[in-house]
Amino acid sequence: NPASTTMADEVVKQQEQMLKAKILSTTHVMPNKPLGRKECQLVTFDLPYVAFYYNQKVLIYKGVEFEVMVEKLKDGLGIVLEEFHQLAGKLDKDDDGVFKVVYDDDMEGVEVVTAAAEGTEIADLLDEEGTTKLKELLPYNGILNLEGLHRPLLAIQLTKLKDGLVMGLAFNHAILDGTSTWHFMSEWAQICSGANSVSVPPFLERTKARNTRVKLILSPPSDAQENGASANGNVTKAEPQLREKIFRFSESAIDQVKSKVNANPSDGSKPFSTFQSLSTHVWHAVTRARQLKPEDYTVFTVFADCRKRVDPPMPESYFGNLIQAIFTVTAAGLLLAHPPEFGAASIQGAIDAHDSKVINARNTEWESNPKIFQYKDAGVNCVAVGSSPRFKVYDVDFGWGKPETVRSGSNNRFDGMVYLYQAKGGGRGIDVEISLEANAMEKLEKDKEFLMEP
Repeated sequence: NPASTTMADEVVKQQEQMLKAKILSTTHVMPNKPLGRKECQLVTFDLPYVAFYYNQKVLIYKGVEFEVMVEKLKDGLGIVLEEFHQLAGKLDKDDDGVFKVVYDDDMEGVEVVTAAAEGTEIADLLDEEGTTKLKELLPYNGILNLEGLHRPLLAIQLTKLKDGLVMGLAFNHAILDGTSTWHFMSEWAQICSGANSVSVPPFLERTKARNTRVKLILSPPSDAQENGASANGNVTKAEPQLREKIFRFSESAIDQVKSKVNANPSDGSKPFSTFQSLSTHVWHAVTRARQLKPEDYTVFTVFADCRKRVDPPMPESYFGNLIQAIFTVTAAGLLLAHPPEFGAASIQGAIDAHDSKVINARNTEWESNPKIFQYKDAGVNCVAVGSSPRFKVYDVDFGWGKPETVRSGSNNRFDGMVYLYQAKGGGRGIDVEISLEANAMEKLEKDKEFLMEP
């Protein structure tokens, strides 16, 4: 059968294209000066993420002086960790079973691995739509945050390419969210570019945001990988075949999406934001691509930053997780029968309603019956949005220019997970990184309305 031989050839070819990144060294970096022992209780905002995986980010830079770049990065890391010392610590539990993050001078610190894939060029990675090639460039694939009890909370892999360097990072999501991640990254970059100290120190007093002590009793399922048992012990069904793809929306495409959603303002309503407009655009398109029955429910989930929503509000520099998942649900038939402002209004309403009272009620309810979510518990037929185009990811310049690209790794991906990033040129363009079941992805790729093609 000629078809199957080409299929087999294709698989072989893909395997040959794999990078074969060779590990060169593993070291650890600690803050430059002794800080003594420091402890900080994890709070209700942190705990739901204990059974998620480490949060992976990939940044690719041009440059040929790999050894020089690595030394500069490690030197800067030693300085930035003086303030962001929690990243050099470990998870722990106190006698009451309450999780905390602990730093001590005798810990090993941040893990830094160097590797080489010298046959690979930056261009080879920029073409990559999926995350298969990226796996070799990232530490801690498939590692649960709970393992931070005996592993570093930040692991970094620096891989040498023919014409550049790949920085693969794995952050323990139980101790920080996206806002804190990019705060740390930008401070580290500024130090490598010549600043002597951190410009905005992290605000480390998590208990100012919430001070309930929650006792968590959980152990990671020893056989989680083999039989798909979730952290709550339920056996999950076989995973669908996922594909990942990046859809790039230019400034003019974003403006079109936004003006379409805002074309028929209902009386007295406020205009829909870029985020709300793009979200409903993606929600509609994914729902079409999935070919759901009209009565099937579909959930839209956004992990919203609550720093300004809690009472009292927390500073932007609050270090930790200060996000909550906000859900809105409707029937697929209803969503698709209505113009886009219907979905946008539903998203806008859910976001606007998420004030300090709602946040407080959600926390109180969770504390009375703590449920550890799996990363894929975002809802039925969901579209779940993480990251934010507001993060200035292309400003993370360590002294050799802006990144060529910024991506998420393969951890915490499921059918319907969406990451939004600022487009490379900066400006108002947005890159939409989507993971979808393969058949639905094929339909999405041909959806002219979604792609904003004539």
